[in-house]
Amino acid sequence: MRRRDFLGALGGAAAWPLPVRAQQPVQMRRIGVLMNATADNPQGQASASAFQLALQQLGWTDGRNVRIDTRWGANDVDGDRRFATELVALGPDVILASGTLSVAALQHVTRTVPIVFVRVADPVGAGLVDSLPRPGGNTTGFMLFEFSLSTKWLGLLKQIAPGLSRAAVLRNSDNPGAIAQFGAIQSAAQSLGVEVSPLGVSDAIEIERAVAAFARTANGGLIVTPSAGVSVHRDLIITLAARHKLPAVYANRSNVTGGGLISYAPDFVDPFRHAAGYVDRILKGERPADLPVQGPTKYELVINLKCAKALELTIPATLLATADELIQ
Repeated sequence: MRRRDFLGALGGAAAWPLPVRAQQPVQMRRIGVLMNATADNPQGQASASAFQLALQQLGWTDGRNVRIDTRWGANDVDGDRRFATELVALGPDVILASGTLSVAALQHVTRTVPIVFVRVADPVGAGLVDSLPRPGGNTTGFMLFEFSLSTKWLGLLKQIAPGLSRAAVLRNSDNPGAIAQFGAIQSAAQSLGVEVSPLGVSDAIEIERAVAAFARTANGGLIVTPSAGVSVHRDLIITLAARHKLPAVYANRSNVTGGGLISYAPDFVDPFRHAAGYVDRILKGERPADLPVQGPTKYELVINLKCAKALELTIPATLLATADELIQ
């Protein structure tokens, strides 16, 4: 080839398009979610949506760079165990778990897959973590509330019904946090002149019989603690409180919007947003053992004035002034 022809060939080659560099596939991470609610539960759906939105804001989008597998345990022990096994078998990088029973079910299956929990009342007492500042192991997250909140429920009940001398504490005895909750309530009961007794919530028949028997004596009220059994039988408990004219304080806003008297509780959706931050940090390499367990930062007082009127109760002006929401 002559020199002139060779240089022309080089010039033509320079004009050819360079091969398109092969794009590296986006690494797909995997997140498991075990909810302690039914799939049609409005609060559960709002919580799951808040978690996913917070993840998106941190750069994790379902179907693009992360896959989210969700199971709805519906506060059923057997269901939690089955779904925990299913989720771990999918090989997730991290699992979000809502509620004590969900976390316990997951820990029974794995001690290596990172778990971030929400809505757990007593993670240390339940044996889920070693301590709040240094949880150790594969689990950390966000507490439902401090146990001092339990005494607040009794105080609110006494403010609304000054003649109260007896209080039944509805609790799920299978929940490890129930013992500590009841102990905190008992510690405050004597100074308020109130006798407290526990009532089980394992099934509808037990609840109906126990509440009816308790209501036979005057000057009683109910403290409805957060638990799996309470969530499942929410409507029944609200109906029984109205039927037997029992003032009741709840640990969940949805009980009051559903017809109950009063609730004092943390915002149940907000911890899911914070949990997304922990999931993000774990996906980026941090260990659950090094992430401290955190408590709620915001509590809400909600009062149902319609229910109060039906019970012939006068809400103190101080409570009305401090309430975050009044339901007419």
